[in-house]
Amino acid sequence: MNGNLSAERQTFVTHLECSLTGEHYAADTLHGLSRAGRPLLVRYDLEAAGKALDRDALTRRETDLWRWRELLPVRQTSNIVSLGEIETPLVPIPASGGAEVLVKDEGRLPTGSFKARGLVMAVTMARELGVRRIAMPTNGNAGAALAAYASRCGIETVVFCPDDTPEINVREIAAQGARVYRVNGLIDECGALVARGAAEGLWFDFSTLKEPYRIEGKKTMGLELAAQFDWRLPDAIFYPTGGGTGLIGMWKAFDELEQLGWIGPERPKMFAVQASGCAPIVKAFEDGVEHAERWEDAHTVAAGIRVPKAVGDFLILRAVRESGGRALAVDDAAILSAVNVCARRDGLLLCPEGGATLAAYRDALAAGLVSASDRAVLFNCATGLKYPMPEANAALDKNAAIDLAAL
Repeated sequence: MNGNLSAERQTFVTHLECSLTGEHYAADTLHGLSRAGRPLLVRYDLEAAGKALDRDALTRRETDLWRWRELLPVRQTSNIVSLGEIETPLVPIPASGGAEVLVKDEGRLPTGSFKARGLVMAVTMARELGVRRIAMPTNGNAGAALAAYASRCGIETVVFCPDDTPEINVREIAAQGARVYRVNGLIDECGALVARGAAEGLWFDFSTLKEPYRIEGKKTMGLELAAQFDWRLPDAIFYPTGGGTGLIGMWKAFDELEQLGWIGPERPKMFAVQASGCAPIVKAFEDGVEHAERWEDAHTVAAGIRVPKAVGDFLILRAVRESGGRALAVDDAAILSAVNVCARRDGLLLCPEGGATLAAYRDALAAGLVSASDRAVLFNCATGLKYPMPEANAALDKNAAIDLAAL
């Protein structure tokens, strides 16, 4: 964390706002969903922030998540629970993607995934607001991030995950101090258990978008992109979409940056990428509706985007439509092929969800939704090292004759 932060810092939060009705809620008070049952959005006095914060001065700060502190909700710096949230690099993949294709490699963050962005902010605010016990459902990486940050500040955590969650994720969650339970159901069914316990007063519900601050952590992806592209946004963003917090957060970030006068009105086309075995947002987009129905029999190798129903569905769909983008589905074969091709041709090991964005980009290029000259950013949401890889069993007997030239 940037060592220049003082014990108390200036923040410009004014209130929270229901994303559906616009109803206002007090800041500095613990909230879940709004009375309408929808996510709350943090609002800021951006006019005052713009007067206090100089864009050029900001670019000279240390390039970590906390460089954006005036645009984040934490009041007391002493409450920040950091594990070293760096700015993640943009990695070209010219052989598997194209000359203008860059991967935002979120696997470099603490706990190896972009879930660190949302959970560091959510846990920090939980600490600031006096929460002592948290529960959440997870497909893997979010639970790992929650366990790490909550353990670091002494908050007790209980995590529920589908019973086919990748083994490394389950063990990681347990190793970092959470009580983790495998459930014979999907993530929304795990979420129902969390909601039941929250209703009984056993814990605070940290399900995706059911507290206001994960969006604020995830929006730093959009803030970083603006700075990395010298305040001109890319032409297209391909984002692996389950709960969609990051896509919603980036769209919010772009709006705030425009209000600050740091960027213009131009926006990237936002592509919400799902797996064909679990594509509720794609179906809702194609049907022209604002809310997605639950996807039955959800299945995909990309567990992180296997979310049958998202509470922020209408926010995802609004961002995609307003940007002129699309919601796209790719099948598991295309996902695994993209992971393989990127690793072999460009040396970057994507997670399955990252592979989905590359597969979707290639489909979009073939369909004319983007052009080869468009600057496109694909999100690799976690290190590929967390996921099963093909076997590599070739062996040599050192005591036998070996034709080295044949190798």
